[in-house]
Amino acid sequence: MPLTPDPTIEAAHPLAVVESMARRNNWEFLRTVDDEITLAVAGKRTNYQASFSWMEDIRVLHFACAFELKVPSPRLIHVRQLLGSINEQLWIGHFDVWDESGVVMFRHALLLTGGVSTSAPQCEAVLGAALDSCERYYPALQFVVWAGKSAREAMDAAMFETAGEA
Repeated sequence: MPLTPDPTIEAAHPLAVVESMARRNNWEFLRTVDDEITLAVAGKRTNYQASFSWMEDIRVLHFACAFELKVPSPRLIHVRQLLGSINEQLWIGHFDVWDESGVVMFRHALLLTGGVSTSAPQCEAVLGAALDSCERYYPALQFVVWAGKSAREAMDAAMFETAGEA
């Protein structure tokens, strides 16, 4: 594997790489400003809105993935407890909830300092990790928000894996 960066990729704006990736995969996307692109991604359990934002001043490509779930104020503390337990299980990224809007999202950042550039496989890996995590833990969030379950009950249900076939 060569350690010398490809100058054509290195010269590309990080969001141009993401836009190219979206076009190759026939994903719907919206890029209304130079420093942000939003992708519409259909999951098995819900639809996702994934966005990549380029922060030139700190050389960070920020990724956020939100889904169709609004947390009512009375359930925020329970969702925060659940997200703490979930985040302990994650190696890449983390979940967050915005108090004002009740939106839960997965977030991750790629630090691109010192001449490091981004690539389509790298962006696809971040998106894939996010979607895997969102799909896995979405039912646990539903348990807490809609069924009134505790964070522990929801986490136990999320970690339960079946084996074999019925």
